Amino acid sequence: MLKYLDKTAKTQDEAIALALSELGLERDDVTVEVLERPKSGFLGIGSSPAVVRIGYHCDETISPVSDEALPDVTEAKPDFEAAAQEASKPLKQKSKKAETAEKGAEIAAEITYDDPTKAAANEFLRGLLSRMNINANIDIKDAPKGGLLITLSGKGMGAVIGRRGETLDAIQHLTNFALNRGGDKRQRISIDAENYRAKREQSLVSLAEKMAAKVVKYKRSMALEPMNSYERHVIHTALQAHEGISTASTGAEPNRRVVVSYTATSAKEPEKTPTAREWS
Repeated sequence: MLKYLDKTAKTQDEAIALALSELGLERDDVTVEVLERPKSGFLGIGSSPAVVRIGYHCDETISPVSDEALPDVTEAKPDFEAAAQEASKPLKQKSKKAETAEKGAEIAAEITYDDPTKAAANEFLRGLLSRMNINANIDIKDAPKGGLLITLSGKGMGAVIGRRGETLDAIQHLTNFALNRGGDKRQRISIDAENYRAKREQSLVSLAEKMAAKVVKYKRSMALEPMNSYERHVIHTALQAHEGISTASTGAEPNRRVVVSYTATSAKEPEKTPTAREWS
């Protein structure tokens, strides 16, 4: 008798491996039909797994392995690769590390918010981070100047922050878009991780002051590296009261940058040419 078994996994090969392990058959003993091919998304959003249908002949001598002999792969959360590897191993007790991670996830899931915006932000971020295979603590508070201030903490924050905060900015942008979509009143949502934004702001202020000193010394305009709108705002704010200079943004995204200009040039004072060391 010909029977069919449908399996879902991150890739087609993983889905086939799970099915073969469950049936106890070899690849040559079955037929494979791809029902859905895997799709990738941005930061896990919009992605979909692969779905395959395995056809096999079943008689008194060939039958699927009982559920008791299989690892619990159907309830495994997004890590399909780990599930595929575990499917070929004997069932064993969970490690202390896994139990600790599950307890942490249960504690995070128990946090609820009465405010509907906070509740929606918490639900959206937990779903987004789970797709990134990151178990983070989410703390949501009212920002001093209105809106929400969300702080993420835990292991794997380097992946959340990304290069120069690009991933963190993307997460913040997606959260703002998801929560403000279709609403009459826009609410500002700021997201930080491991105090990254405060550290980055201090670094930018220091950079701005050094650049201003060079502009005054050499009496010529200097441009900073491309920055996002928030970082450019930090530079403008840090130098707005600085005498003898002015700041302006120029260029188009993503290469828009701040130019620091000297505003007190004297015709009697020739411009100096900085050395290579002083430009750094």
